[in-house]
Amino acid sequence: MQRLESLYESDPSMYSNMVEILKKETNEGSTRKLTSCSRAFLWLTRSLDFIVSLLHKLKEEPRMSMEQAVEEAYSLTLKPWHGWISSAAFKIALKLVPDSETFANLLMAKDKKNDTLSEEIDSFISRLSPFLEDIHSILTVQVRSLEVCIERDQGTREEQFHKF
Repeated sequence: MQRLESLYESDPSMYSNMVEILKKETNEGSTRKLTSCSRAFLWLTRSLDFIVSLLHKLKEEPRMSMEQAVEEAYSLTLKPWHGWISSAAFKIALKLVPDSETFANLLMAKDKKNDTLSEEIDSFISRLSPFLEDIHSILTVQVRSLEVCIERDQGTREEQFHKF
């Protein structure tokens, strides 16, 4: 988030939205750098996907253990993108997950009931999901643009090579 904010603050008119930031980094060829805003935005999106998946599982299967819900949400959303070190760290972190009741109590406002929490989870998921769908579409377009840039750069390098 800080990377995105810093870039926006450097020139608010030029970086008024995420698409412009992604285009800039795609054109520069910097999307894959560890410090890129594109990469930060991608991992933020994946994290939000994980949260939505976890909350959905807890809502739809209230008898499921928290550990199982976290593991299933992780497998669906983050695990495909993690290497073995991150996956091993996840297995260790999984041991620190609170039970479902403790987690629900952390989410609930004081003096609220479980029914209210369930409604709030539904509301959160229904509000966030359309944004995530839009973000996934934007990222898909940017990946295609990146592939075109890579092909263009490779073509330029081949042309330069053949000149010698």
